Amino acid sequence: MIRPTRLKKGDKIGVIAPAGPPDLEKLNKAIPFFENIGLHVKLGKNIKEVRGYLAGTDEQRLEDFHDMIADRKIKAIIFARGGYGTGRLIDQINYNLIKRNPKIIWGYSDITYLHTAIRQQTDLITFHGPMLASDVAKDEFDAFTGGLFQQLFEPTELSYREKINPLKAYAAGKAHGQLVGGNLSLLISTLGTPYEINTKDKLVLLEDIGEEPYRIDSMLNQLRLAGKLLDAAGIVIGDFAESATNLSSSLTMHQVFEDYFTDFNGPVLSGFKIGHCFPNFSVPLGANAKLSTEDRTFVIEPGVK
Repeated sequence: MIRPTRLKKGDKIGVIAPAGPPDLEKLNKAIPFFENIGLHVKLGKNIKEVRGYLAGTDEQRLEDFHDMIADRKIKAIIFARGGYGTGRLIDQINYNLIKRNPKIIWGYSDITYLHTAIRQQTDLITFHGPMLASDVAKDEFDAFTGGLFQQLFEPTELSYREKINPLKAYAAGKAHGQLVGGNLSLLISTLGTPYEINTKDKLVLLEDIGEEPYRIDSMLNQLRLAGKLLDAAGIVIGDFAESATNLSSSLTMHQVFEDYFTDFNGPVLSGFKIGHCFPNFSVPLGANAKLSTEDRTFVIEPGVK
């Protein structure tokens, strides 16, 4: 895998919106956080564009992405928000341009599609972490979450242990492998495409928001039928926010996870604060990692060089 070059104080980062349009007031509220950690911020020229639920046309969003990749003064791209729309760009991205200009790429949620495609097309490690308008600008944005941006300045081994919060094992064991995955509904949307998620011998991160237990059940079943669960070395279950159901009779999320993971041939740990939550534990996707239910640990190699 290709590790992007670490940031240093004074570097310039690019901010664009490849999916939904950001709230510009919240976007501007988030910028000082990055300035305070020593970075200069350049906004994409089309970031104010709005086309329905998209941040401008596909051409405008793609232009901003390619411009930031090609600009050698830009050392990292951190997305403004998720939403929907990244998948519309996937088959138009110039992956050779990314290979020639590998740099830090940071975001999550709808950005999962972009993470998956870039990793599998270029071998570049990218980062699953909070974005400007949808996360950094919130009052809930905390020092722990903000501190994890420091992994971009110095190669850092991340270690998630139960001192952060309790973890639950659905299947016991130890495993190591490349960390992949992200937002479950976005992973499902890759199936049957040239950018289908590869889970073979990987540690697979799963998280989502606003999906009721029956919907998570349906998506896990689709992963199962596609062979993606059987292929995986281990499962990292992140945060499933806003998952309450209005159904009069429903399985709990815990029961759904039991159905799919109790007999899993490898470790399955849940409860990680990775996803649409605070604190938000940022992780490098594509980096090698270790998962153990014996000591309830998740250790990830550095994402930058």
